[in-house]
Amino acid sequence: MTRSSVQGEDTDEGAADAPERAQAVRGDGDNGVDGAKDEPEGAALGAEGGTGEGTEGEPDAPRPRRRRRVLRWTAVVLAVVLAGTAGAGYLYYEHLNDNIKQDALNLGDNKVAKPTPNAAGQTPLNILVIGSDARDSEENQQLGGARETFGSTPLADVQMLVHLSADRSNMSVVSMPRDTLLEIPRCTDPDDGEVYPASEGRVMTNQSLGHGGPGCTVATWQELTGIHIDHFVMVDFAGVVSMADAVGGVPVCVDANIHSRDAGGHGSGLKLEKGTHPVKGEQALQWLRTRYGFEDGSDLARAKAQHMYLNAMVRVLRENATLSSPNRLRRLAEEATEALTVDPDLDSVKKLYDLSDELRKVKPERITMTTMPNRYVGARVEPTEDAEQLFRLVREDIALDGKDAKKEPDAEPEPPADPAAPDDEIAVQVRNGTRTDVLGTAPGRANTVTGLLVDRGFTKAVADPSVLPSEDRTVIRYPSADLEGDARRVAKSLGVPASSVKRSTDVSGVTLVVGADWREDTAYRAPESDDRTPESAEALNGADDSACMHVNPAFTWS
Repeated sequence: MTRSSVQGEDTDEGAADAPERAQAVRGDGDNGVDGAKDEPEGAALGAEGGTGEGTEGEPDAPRPRRRRRVLRWTAVVLAVVLAGTAGAGYLYYEHLNDNIKQDALNLGDNKVAKPTPNAAGQTPLNILVIGSDARDSEENQQLGGARETFGSTPLADVQMLVHLSADRSNMSVVSMPRDTLLEIPRCTDPDDGEVYPASEGRVMTNQSLGHGGPGCTVATWQELTGIHIDHFVMVDFAGVVSMADAVGGVPVCVDANIHSRDAGGHGSGLKLEKGTHPVKGEQALQWLRTRYGFEDGSDLARAKAQHMYLNAMVRVLRENATLSSPNRLRRLAEEATEALTVDPDLDSVKKLYDLSDELRKVKPERITMTTMPNRYVGARVEPTEDAEQLFRLVREDIALDGKDAKKEPDAEPEPPADPAAPDDEIAVQVRNGTRTDVLGTAPGRANTVTGLLVDRGFTKAVADPSVLPSEDRTVIRYPSADLEGDARRVAKSLGVPASSVKRSTDVSGVTLVVGADWREDTAYRAPESDDRTPESAEALNGADDSACMHVNPAFTWS
């Protein structure tokens, strides 16, 4: 790749014509801590911000460099993982395994239980795809620019959760904006034992990668979503150009002529005429990095463009016969494996291929791309109630395209191996988990429900005011098989459905958490499930080849 292919990158200072709110998620200014001071120069988070070198027509003209990190694209790994290839036998070269780097899966203290298998014994798969901005090689440094940032703390500037349904019929992808404010849990680096304390208040989610590695990003996702993550795949910048070339180009669409460059030289340099065009090489890189010119100029618009590109690449990989070429496959395999860091259970080409073979069972029309619903908080964003709805659908393995087969009513569960003890011998801890993102904790709920249990003969029930969790729905947890019968008996006495009884190592005994669905009254009424994907998730179907990016009029040309 020539030097000119990465010149003219913007400095993330914000285009003159971009709306103020659009500038909010560009990484300008603060470090993402609520009310915190500005981050040091060089720690800015602009995904297009790089060298600031050159302008169109002056490829070699030097310009002042800004210490800006550049987004590492997930296109290589996500497309390979989602699609696989018909000639994947070529991937079994032993030296490719040596290209793949690995790191620990979860660096957090808390673990999320794996989903319960369905009637056929199948379980979903959840893979977190991370795009790192680390410049730890000459190639990444050339692509990212700004030599002074070589070896600096990386940021997880792209985060996408890929959910494969238990029956392998559908797939959901959830992107989280890099500027999302959340709490990063305590993480421990397994290599040197260094402990990274939990964040003091909310910080930007992309900082999680600097807390010991991708395993802390996994821990952060699990804390926020309650979704068990089976694997992660992290990719750096190198390889995206060769990937697009190897598949012969990826078709993308704009609804007007676009030139991603403002009067100050900011922008990716993408220049396309209105309509659908195959992009590869430098143009593919520009498409993935473009913010100036798409919709409101925010990272949210860029995520939408990435979804369109990835959907198109999946379709191309499934349909493009030219990938039967051994040389093209070999090059594709080399580029992809050299760009990857994975968890130990994905540390070989065979394991990656086996995973891709599972994922490619899903047809494009059953793939749904979404962005985590969010709202602005000053210069950043935070999850909304719709985000929790989206997370619940993923947790419960409900297809985001709404095309799940009609589910049979839940059958009565098998009797527990160890029957319930007499009611007056069952110890129950009751906790108040009624707090939500918009409502405070409903006062006195643990005491009220404890009183109900005592009145019904569970005389060892006690309220635990020391823990105030947050649960969308009332749940009863138990730590071991010998207490399952006791937990079910408590649920039955209160009218809580058996599906809300969960085994968990996070509790030491039968523990009832009163959820936000039971903020008042003494009778529990299970809420009716709304299994629709929120409109604010901006779902995009994988087979939709009519999707087109809206061009900001300030960045068009005639």
